[in-house]
Amino acid sequence: MKLIVKIFPEITIKSGPVRKRFIRQLCRNIRVVLKDLDPELVVKGVWDNLEIITRLDDEKVQREMIERLSCTPGIAHFLQVDEYPLVDFDDIVAKCKLHYGAQLAGKHFSVRCKRAGKHSFTSMDVDRYVGSQLRQQCGAAGIDLRNPEVVVRLELRDERLFVVHSQHPGIGGYPLGALEQTLVLMSGGFDSTVAAYQMMRRGLMTHFCFFNLGGRAHELGVMEVAHYLWKKYGSSQRVLFVSVPFEEVVGEILGKVGNSYMGVTLKRMMLRAATRIADRLEIDALVTGEAISQVSSQTLPNLAVIDSATEKLVLRPLLASHKQDIIDQAYQIGTAEFAKHMPEYCGVISVNPTTCAKRHRVESEERGFDMAVLERALERARLISIDNVIDELGQDIEIEEVSQALAGQVVIDIRHPDAQEDQPLVLEGIEVQALPFYALNSRFKELDANRQYLLYCDKGVMSRLHAHHLLSEGHANVRVYRPA
Repeated sequence: MKLIVKIFPEITIKSGPVRKRFIRQLCRNIRVVLKDLDPELVVKGVWDNLEIITRLDDEKVQREMIERLSCTPGIAHFLQVDEYPLVDFDDIVAKCKLHYGAQLAGKHFSVRCKRAGKHSFTSMDVDRYVGSQLRQQCGAAGIDLRNPEVVVRLELRDERLFVVHSQHPGIGGYPLGALEQTLVLMSGGFDSTVAAYQMMRRGLMTHFCFFNLGGRAHELGVMEVAHYLWKKYGSSQRVLFVSVPFEEVVGEILGKVGNSYMGVTLKRMMLRAATRIADRLEIDALVTGEAISQVSSQTLPNLAVIDSATEKLVLRPLLASHKQDIIDQAYQIGTAEFAKHMPEYCGVISVNPTTCAKRHRVESEERGFDMAVLERALERARLISIDNVIDELGQDIEIEEVSQALAGQVVIDIRHPDAQEDQPLVLEGIEVQALPFYALNSRFKELDANRQYLLYCDKGVMSRLHAHHLLSEGHANVRVYRPA
């Protein structure tokens, strides 16, 4: 299989050195993203295209390559092509007929040729000749340049002919690693996950920072969605997941800060902690999912007061976005189901929160706050490489595992729906239910409490984590299914 990658248009307007640096970075990223599928993959970079060549002919592997490239920042779109030496117009017709002939009978079609290099003819010359010959030789109904039923696509590059099989969209943006790093404050909801995605798509390496307000299930949920985002859109770069225990900070705010200023103070404490972590990682910008006036702490006066707690640049990519637009994008990128089932731990709920905070007032409220509490939270913060976050989380958890399911037991497949579809779990004589891990905690209570449930995933890590949580919540009818 051969693919022609078209780079994001904004890259093409960069200066020569910057453009070359971006394209080199994109080449490296593609190799990293695809190397486990094909260690011998060839990626060649040129001024406005990249060529990817794999000798693997397994359709499933090829589909996975296409899926990963579709989610790799820096790619506008890419073409699946067959390459031939450029001979003459009649040979072009023969090659196009070979690939498109069966599709043209009785159809209106058009020919679209793109050309690069020095030739004695134009792209329009190719369009006219190939179109007229295909119409005569393939029994087409006619040529329609405006609304064709079939589009015959080909590209000529110097002495090479590419016949295009299909075109696949990319997500655009700049290649990860070509720009700076950011630290995203993650709650795991719609807003923070979409904000993180937008930063990644723009080419900014995105580390994740979670402030745990008291919920083990919430921490696990945020780890899962952060890992999903990284795996799908950012796996070309290794980043960190930072978990900061903030329960004691919340307790200090509840005891020392006036009711109307609790929410603003909590956000300021989060920015202070995130600033310290960013300094440690040499990161210059923080990212949040806040949007103007979506909640009381996000009015312009409040955001100004919150930002005064840090000298770091605070980026808010969703600042002027409507909530429904954010939710729609969360569905597009695959984080909506995580967000819908994310446990909520507000920690601080003001009865009458201020919408017009004054800096002198919040600083007065904070004078009673024991900053040693914030220091202890930072000392206990955990920094974990995102590719190991799930494995490390489940290392010390001991849960009863069974290698064979018995009649009457129910095996719950908690894998992501994509994995469930690609490799369905079928066990003869055993009931199997599909319930993705991100929905398990919220929907398990709906299941029959009189039955025994065995959780299943590929590696056994996610199933152990969720079984441990369900057991701690009082559900004694849970085990882990690990077939031999």
